[in-house]
Amino acid sequence: MAAAVLSCCSALTSRLNNLSITATTSSSLPSQSKSIRCLSMRPVEWSVRRSSVVCEAAPGRKADSAVKRARQAEKRRVYNKARKSEVRTRMRKVLEALDDLRKKQEPQPEEVLPVEKLIAEAYSVIDKAVKVGTLHRNTGARRKSRLARTKKAVEVHHGWYTSSPAPAAVAS
Repeated sequence: MAAAVLSCCSALTSRLNNLSITATTSSSLPSQSKSIRCLSMRPVEWSVRRSSVVCEAAPGRKADSAVKRARQAEKRRVYNKARKSEVRTRMRKVLEALDDLRKKQEPQPEEVLPVEKLIAEAYSVIDKAVKVGTLHRNTGARRKSRLARTKKAVEVHHGWYTSSPAPAAVAS
């Protein structure tokens, strides 16, 4: 369709030496079947070349689908931002609690129970963020692993962690 406008513009060159033709297409239709919504002409200031006509084809406004997509993207951005913030907050609380527990001089093994509750809540929030697509599953797994490794490091530091023996292979 743009080619038709350009050929139309070139045909008018000889007749309209002091006009510029602007074609505005309807962008809500598929790209193969665009239609001309308006054709506007305006005077052109000529400097050196007197035989040329300025021809502009510019889209009018955004398509309705593009406006809707932008609106949906903004909603998702705000929703995802809140979810990610909650994940970071829960992780920060767990890591701070584990850091405090690590710095204690003589802690008891029972003091890890409130931290385990925080870890369970953080796992839940991370899993929900992965489920709705805010976080990639590998990112969720990495964050959960980070919490578990930090907890294990604190338990090893205080001597509470005992590794379980590997299961014996059954010989047959």
